[in-house]
Amino acid sequence: MLDHKDYLETLNKARRKRNRRWDPRYLLMILGAVVLIGIVAALAMSLKKPASGRAAGEPGQEAGPGPGATPAQAAEPTLSQEEKERQEQQAAIDEVVNSYQNLGLVQVSGYLNIRETPSLDGKIIGKLSGDAGCEILETDGEWSHITSGGVDGYINNQYMLTGDEAKSKAKELVKLRAIVTTDNLNIRKEPALDPNNVIGQALLNERYVVLGQQDGWIQIEEGYISADYAEVKYALNEGRKMDLKAMAINQYDNLVISKVNNYLNVRAEPKSDGKIIGKMTSKAAGEILESLDGWYKIKSGPITGYITADPQYTATGQEAKDIAMQTATLRAVINTDVLNVRTEPNTDAKIWTQIVKDERYPVLAQLDGWVQIELDSVDEEDGSEGDKAYISTRDNNVEVRYALNEAIKFSPAEEAANAAASRRSKVVNYALQFVGNPYVWGGTSLTKGADCSGFTMQVMKQFGVSLPHYSGAQAKMGKPVKSSEMRPGDLIFYANSGGTVNHVAMYIGNGQIVHAASKKSGIKISTWNYRTPVAIRNVLGD
Repeated sequence: MLDHKDYLETLNKARRKRNRRWDPRYLLMILGAVVLIGIVAALAMSLKKPASGRAAGEPGQEAGPGPGATPAQAAEPTLSQEEKERQEQQAAIDEVVNSYQNLGLVQVSGYLNIRETPSLDGKIIGKLSGDAGCEILETDGEWSHITSGGVDGYINNQYMLTGDEAKSKAKELVKLRAIVTTDNLNIRKEPALDPNNVIGQALLNERYVVLGQQDGWIQIEEGYISADYAEVKYALNEGRKMDLKAMAINQYDNLVISKVNNYLNVRAEPKSDGKIIGKMTSKAAGEILESLDGWYKIKSGPITGYITADPQYTATGQEAKDIAMQTATLRAVINTDVLNVRTEPNTDAKIWTQIVKDERYPVLAQLDGWVQIELDSVDEEDGSEGDKAYISTRDNNVEVRYALNEAIKFSPAEEAANAAASRRSKVVNYALQFVGNPYVWGGTSLTKGADCSGFTMQVMKQFGVSLPHYSGAQAKMGKPVKSSEMRPGDLIFYANSGGTVNHVAMYIGNGQIVHAASKKSGIKISTWNYRTPVAIRNVLGD
């Protein structure tokens, strides 16, 4: 039992406690505590909630529109530069694949032949590598008519994917490629314009994977090509024309090759005394039109006639193909009547002579837009190379391709009743027996080798005419002749860019000459104006 004092103390505590409940300061403290607890709880929840577009626990800020963001910006995620480039590349690949209306994709380990006709006997005109695409124009049985890389022909479709399967596979094969836009483009070892730098040629429409690009040059696996003559874009590999040497041979369906050391007569009739209408020089080619008893009727160059079928003098079949592959050389075939020859590969250089379309000129070097050809320009004093000869290829006046020698027109000078004509005929026929023999600077042997003036000097010596061993000096012998009045046996002279005579040939009639041309060509027959003559002389004295 509480005493009076304890009772009063207990009663006062109860009063104080009741009064504190309604004290505004006490209520404010309680409210503040509740708010603080709410903030802490909200913060904890936000930390546990996954960020937008991220997996729970992934580091990084929550993606979301910033202040003032438009609805479109709020809807599109921000892409990295790498992702943008990947999407652009994929769009370009899709565009390439979709550009084919009826895509065919070759599936072979090597390459597939493109033929001129839908037959295994059809002439091969190109090839498709094992990853190349083509546009299928029409399918008939096991053959498809296609176009690819500028080649239009037929392929066996058992080696080709088509439809959705081709499109799906093609997306893996589209690469950044350089597509050649000119007929012949030099491939160079280094990115520099240097004739000694050329290591190959790329043809029109050929495609090469791009390894890099720098200062006007495109680096490909084979070397470097000029960016001025190629378009760089995403593309599939496509067809290519036949190997250039093979193309030179494949133009013949039934090839025959002359195996003689000098020349083989082409006759108007299939008999040994038939009229001679042309000559096939050593390793010259022709098309066999018909086989007769011991004779072939052939077409070679501008000549159709008969040659002996004796295998001692002619090769056919695989033997002919093997010889052709060894002897086909790069030639400049002129497509215009007259073409300027310059001393340097630019249009500001001096024109020192002109050439004609009846000749095929050996190619020494190919520059972009220019070709250096062999033009029998040797310094007779020391045997060094004379003027370099360059012709422009920019106006499609020149076709550079591998080619074989073919027959040339030739009819021996008929022996007339008068002695002068008979003598000239004998001079020409004597000179012609040495066609095919070698050129040797300073030489005077008609069989082992002679230079141009040594050749004419030795021929004329057999007929009592003495000439010096120098073309410049020979050009002063005898008397001048107009081109309209020249006769077989007359000498024709040619000059270098300075106007100095540096070459001599003998006129044999029918607009042709025989001459010791060069180390490459030896003693051969050419068109009399294969380059511009500067003088014609009658040294026979009639």
